[in-house]
Amino acid sequence: MTPERTGPEPTGPERAGRALSAQVEEYVFGGLVTALGVFTLVDATTIAARGAAGGLGPRAFPYAVGALLVVTGVAAVVATARGRLGEAEEAEDVDSGVRTDWVTVAKLVAILVAHLALIDLVGWPVAAAALFGGAAWTLGAVWWKALAVGVALALVVQVVFASGLGLSLPAGIFEGVPLLDG
Repeated sequence: MTPERTGPEPTGPERAGRALSAQVEEYVFGGLVTALGVFTLVDATTIAARGAAGGLGPRAFPYAVGALLVVTGVAAVVATARGRLGEAEEAEDVDSGVRTDWVTVAKLVAILVAHLALIDLVGWPVAAAALFGGAAWTLGAVWWKALAVGVALALVVQVVFASGLGLSLPAGIFEGVPLLDG
């Protein structure tokens, strides 16, 4: 089902003006993504790495993200130059009759604030488990499944950062545990 148009179809110069505007927007988008990628790559060189000569260090992820941003931005510019523009959306698929659920928004903000407060008190794994699990529960997941997934995600992130990248997230109550304490 396609949405009905509210006005006449543009013709002649008006249509050409819209096409040119869309093309400029695509070039701007590609240029901004490329610039963000270059900034990320340059900024990644300022990260201090302590003795990570043989393995992945803290610069690996920013380098990968920066390179992907540059490739994506350049690809968008090249596609635009070849005339491959994204399709304009006719209208947003939004139900204007639905009201914002401010209780859910408040719960999510409270969970985020609790996460920020808990990091220093009990460490990243517990704070992240509360964040991931609490957000999933607030958005409708079964509480015990949300908690289990939150704990698993928090521990995976802690192990990857502490053991894999050599970065130290606050271990908190897990201070001294080999895989969890960076």
